[in-house]
Amino acid sequence: MPVVSAEAFVPVDPATAFAVSQTTGTVRRRWDGFISEQYFLDGAQHAAKGVRTFTRQRFGLSMISRYVSYAPPTNVGMVMERGPWFFEKLGGGWRFAASPDGTGTIATWKYNFSCRPAWLAPLAERIGGVVLGFEIRRRLAGFVTGCADPEVIRSVRNGTPGS
Repeated sequence: MPVVSAEAFVPVDPATAFAVSQTTGTVRRRWDGFISEQYFLDGAQHAAKGVRTFTRQRFGLSMISRYVSYAPPTNVGMVMERGPWFFEKLGGGWRFAASPDGTGTIATWKYNFSCRPAWLAPLAERIGGVVLGFEIRRRLAGFVTGCADPEVIRSVRNGTPGS
């Protein structure tokens, strides 16, 4: 199963970095150019292990995913329950650790996936690794920007991460 990952430094503590990663609504769209729409399902009001979300990617692809781990301020993980036809499986995890010098956080985002149909998977997974890798690096760069955005930081510190 292919794995793609990216890592970046953000100049905020791990708890703040984690909180930024879990923003929703207009706050989320300030930094996350990957999504055009995202919301909780099944009446959930906030993220937690077992909570499902709907996400529509900026090109129109959509998926339903479920949190399989939610451990603030260090990590969060998800798996796709339903999504684009070409993914057999998709899972991802985001980790947040204090930087060695204590001046911020190292954010590491890692995804694994497999493609279908089986006869096309070797080629699709090679292409998917390139495309998904590009998207993850682009999204992580947006996260870095979000962690430096005064409005985003203010919203997570004020407890309004979805407004």
